Amino acid sequence: MSESANDAAARGRALREQIFGPEGMRALDNADDFQMPLQDAVTRICFGEVWSRPELSLKLRSMLTIAMLAGQSRPAQLKNHVKGAIANGVTKEEIREILLHAVLYYGLPAAADSWGQATAALKEIDAY
Repeated sequence: MSESANDAAARGRALREQIFGPEGMRALDNADDFQMPLQDAVTRICFGEVWSRPELSLKLRSMLTIAMLAGQSRPAQLKNHVKGAIANGVTKEEIREILLHAVLYYGLPAAADSWGQATAALKEIDAY
């Protein structure tokens, strides 16, 4: 891995842990040879190169991610990112408003599924 790739990996690891805590690091720390390419991409590219850019705050990135995941009906990812959003300063009320807005643009089924996952995530971290 090049020096810049190593830097991105280190930035990504630190940011990933900051947002998701030890639980969010489990997939990376436990990755085997088959899973490591995905975990490397998530850590190095997603968090080390994109999420760490200064042009958008972590709070705004979390809010955008929740909205996009709601639209894609990706409940497991959404649940994880709701927890990360709380760590990035997004409030329960802001998450509610994002999901309400999603009803208008993504439809009721996708938004309802996302709302259920967001509720479960907030309850798991005592933010409900």
